Amino acid sequence: MTADAGLFGPDTVTWKVNREAVLLAGGGRALLLQVAHPSVAAGVVQHSDYDTDPYGRLFRTLDLVTKITFGTSRTSDQAADRLRGAHDTVRGERPDGARYFAHDPNLLLWVWATLVETSVLIYTRYVDRLSVAEVERYYTEQQRFGEACGIPDDKFPEDWRAFVAYFHRTLDEECTVTNESRTIGEAVVDPAVPGLLKPAAKPAALLLNLATIGLLPPQVRERYGFTWGPRRERVLGASTAAVRRLLPLLPSLVREMPPARTAERRVRAAA
Repeated sequence: MTADAGLFGPDTVTWKVNREAVLLAGGGRALLLQVAHPSVAAGVVQHSDYDTDPYGRLFRTLDLVTKITFGTSRTSDQAADRLRGAHDTVRGERPDGARYFAHDPNLLLWVWATLVETSVLIYTRYVDRLSVAEVERYYTEQQRFGEACGIPDDKFPEDWRAFVAYFHRTLDEECTVTNESRTIGEAVVDPAVPGLLKPAAKPAALLLNLATIGLLPPQVRERYGFTWGPRRERVLGASTAAVRRLLPLLPSLVREMPPARTAERRVRAAA
């Protein structure tokens, strides 16, 4: 019996990196980077319930992303179809009059880029280092995911170095952070929580916001108007070191994404 590893497989850097549940800590950061682009921000404001469910979009996307990454070929294809289909009606006009469409390859590339860059950042900061060759492999592998989401294969920067240059160029030239971006940002860092849950949710939100805000590129953080300083930087550094020491002690049931464990069992059983 041949194992159906899906789009990637156990020998890929993608399975090594994306199995780590700590990558969830980068979700808010990735979202803020995405909506720093005015066209993405307009699409989120006009086509989602970000104000009452700011993390709903993020986790619905995460569900599809993990299915594409760790599912069988059929599951991966179905999830990619759903993700592309969700963009069919996302089109409109920005406050400045510019038109946008979610299937625009340039917008798809930017959203994909924020996920790739954030995943590498969170993994290398909280889990372990990646060699230059591993980063290059991860970047190349992730292009399969990008193509599944509708990005033409000729849109990807040639290699990791070119990708990093594209990422920073887009930040500098296109991510202006509009009022819509800031409104979404406020909902991300201070989400609506039912009154009874606020006391328990506040400490968790404070910790999560350390990564969400602290790991943003400084110029983007400033455009959003988020406050930051040496004290918060030290707390972020201390929390990072604590997580890095703790992770190796955790059982896989806690440390790893459930779809990753399911995929590993599926492949092992078939082998």
